[in-house]
Amino acid sequence: MRKTKPKKRIILPDPKFNDVLVTRFVNSLMFDGKKSIAFKIIYDALDIVEKKLKDNELSSLDVWKKALINITPQVEVKSRRVGGANFQVPMEIRPERKVAISMRNLIIFSKKRSGHSMAEKLAAETLAAYNEEGGAFKKKEDTHRMAEANRAFAHFRF
Repeated sequence: MRKTKPKKRIILPDPKFNDVLVTRFVNSLMFDGKKSIAFKIIYDALDIVEKKLKDNELSSLDVWKKALINITPQVEVKSRRVGGANFQVPMEIRPERKVAISMRNLIIFSKKRSGHSMAEKLAAETLAAYNEEGGAFKKKEDTHRMAEANRAFAHFRF
């Protein structure tokens, strides 16, 4: 590349949990620059998770983080054109991209759920991901399965 890489922007931690990961999620969830609404959605969702898991010793933030870890893919397939044929080549994912993909999948599958508010949908999908079920977890499993099926083409990685 001719140009230098742009500097990473510093993301400030959120006001309630003092966690940078929450702010990153809020930035992904945000629509039309409405950050305060995105904060309200995630805080309400974490309150709902807290109510549903009263007997659990983990806090709602820990449950949410565990859910994100459960839906984080380790490998993905990318198309490579080799000798006139396209191959799905399995590749490792960079750590920042892993987090971004897991957050994006959690938001996408939360939006697809049935429920009244986005906070309820997000809470339901978070609990499903925590219990290793739901759409986002299934997406991760499918990605891993596809990478495993195309492992023979891993030598095309470059």
